[in-house]
Amino acid sequence: MSVAGYVERNRLGIGGAVAVVLLALVLAVALDLPVAAIVTVGFVERALQAATPIALAAIGGLYAEKSGVFNIGLEGFMILGAANAAAFVWLLGGESPTQGDLWLAILAAVLVSLVYTLLFAVLLIRYRADQIVAGLAVWFIGLGFGPFSAVLLWGSRNSPGLVRVNDVTVPVLADLPLLGPVLFDTSPLVLATAVVAVVAWVVLYRTRYGYWVQAAGENPEALATAGVSVRRVRYASVLFSGAMAGLAGAVLLAHAGSFTGTGDTMVNGRGWIGIVAYLFGNYNPVGAAAAALLFGGLDMLQIQFQTAGIELPNRLVNLFPYVAVVVVLTVWGSTRMPSAVGEPYESEE
Repeated sequence: MSVAGYVERNRLGIGGAVAVVLLALVLAVALDLPVAAIVTVGFVERALQAATPIALAAIGGLYAEKSGVFNIGLEGFMILGAANAAAFVWLLGGESPTQGDLWLAILAAVLVSLVYTLLFAVLLIRYRADQIVAGLAVWFIGLGFGPFSAVLLWGSRNSPGLVRVNDVTVPVLADLPLLGPVLFDTSPLVLATAVVAVVAWVVLYRTRYGYWVQAAGENPEALATAGVSVRRVRYASVLFSGAMAGLAGAVLLAHAGSFTGTGDTMVNGRGWIGIVAYLFGNYNPVGAAAAALLFGGLDMLQIQFQTAGIELPNRLVNLFPYVAVVVVLTVWGSTRMPSAVGEPYESEE
């Protein structure tokens, strides 16, 4: 799918998004809001960090759904990824973990997520379990396992301060106005997510495997006739989705510096927003990442409003991302789900 083709297929949605941005600018001017105090370099940096776990979960989820499997358990896998990353950081570094401990913990959390996801994939693909029920079960397991593991390690559902990932600073380029702090003095996990989004787009729309993934979700019988195992393609896609969701949780932990297990845990609905993000992006990894940035920016508005002296109840501002989700799900009508999504494939493999 070329850029021109994507724009042509989504011209109404893109036009609507542009119209929303323009409307927001008009309202800001009409209400005399301090736009310069709200949209700052710091705000963009925080929005990118907030968008990163959502984008990773969304990219993984869209691959699974493109192959015909609806992984509604993204939220649960994110919780497990965050909890496991925190546990590995603590086990490796104790009270004074290093950056090396953090990176090893992220890798370990992803590997453990692959084990969880393999069991999940076997239930869905081999034993044809109900995908909605199984996904909700993963979510409930995550809600219970995350706080439980925290209590075992620290005696509380919240961990002590662990370690945050250090920013990567590119000399000279980091001193550029506006773009320097955003692109060349930022978290390496933000940069890695941008690379993942581009590579995921290339693989999905420019490689043979990507065509297999799309065929597995649209016409699995035709794919099987061509001699490609539908089950193997779906297994690979679901495993990728679980690994990305686990990585998303680990990234969230790396940016926060500690694990929070109270309430809905530190993940707090980001996995569900990830599903909306790839629907909003029309199953395009780059579009899903852009949608994640929108939700991440809305999530960071509370800090900006406080900085700009705009008095709004915190609870109201915290609802902005979820209001956006409702609006997107209500008015977005151009997304077409894969024809065979949610349908177990019966074969003699």
